[in-house]
Amino acid sequence: MNRKNFIKNIAIISAVAGIPGFYAWKVEPFWLEFVYQKMPIKNLPSALEGKMLMQISDIHIGDFFDYQYIIDSFKKAQQLHPDFVVYTGDFVTYDEPRNLDQLAEVIPFFPNGSLGSIGILGNHDYGIDYKEDHVAKNIVDQLASRDIQILRNEAVITNGINFIGIDDFWGTNFHPEKATKNYDSQMANIALCHNPDVCDLDVWNEYKGWILSGHTHGGQCKPPFLRAPILPVENKRYDAGIIDLYDGRTLYINRALGCLRQVRFNVRPEITLFALESA
Repeated sequence: MNRKNFIKNIAIISAVAGIPGFYAWKVEPFWLEFVYQKMPIKNLPSALEGKMLMQISDIHIGDFFDYQYIIDSFKKAQQLHPDFVVYTGDFVTYDEPRNLDQLAEVIPFFPNGSLGSIGILGNHDYGIDYKEDHVAKNIVDQLASRDIQILRNEAVITNGINFIGIDDFWGTNFHPEKATKNYDSQMANIALCHNPDVCDLDVWNEYKGWILSGHTHGGQCKPPFLRAPILPVENKRYDAGIIDLYDGRTLYINRALGCLRQVRFNVRPEITLFALESA
């Protein structure tokens, strides 16, 4: 092989090798998927049969990700006219105070449910080292201006559904027993818990039903047909999608709408749409 052909072949190999990197950086992080699931719930009021519950998780507004994509995604989501919208944490990637100003830019576009909008906080909503309570309060106040109620170890009945909201596992306000202490098995219940590792703690007071989580981003990058190699949880079974906990609880882990860093491979961003039905 002469020098000219050698250089040409090296250039071709480099171009081909760069395609997956470009895809993971510029394509898949913005390739939103609306995932449709059925959600059978015990004691569901008949008036809620067939209603839509939308789950949005891990939005991560901040400096490390193009949040115009978040605004565009929210516009598409609101056009689906959800009945309930639940947010399962990590509204921001907090690094400095201006990240809260960036959240304020996006707040007007947050989707609302016609029957209710509920949420919980994630670890990044507690600021640097997950210990800054003033950051969490600012986020809660901003979301309240959009009629999104953030549950902090508490439960609220909203149009026939009892939403149980557990504050973040790694934050400064983790008291799950307060959220579950008045659990009523005769209600239609849905639990919100950002970090799915909490499912393995003895804090659930015999809760049976759905638990909606986020936090893992589905690993954000994974080889085809294999499990994600990196997950921010102790229980590596908790990656994404529906997971039967074999005790009357069903866990759903959303793959996240945003990114901590702008890279995804084989784990598309997600907004989940649950069709409510009687169990």
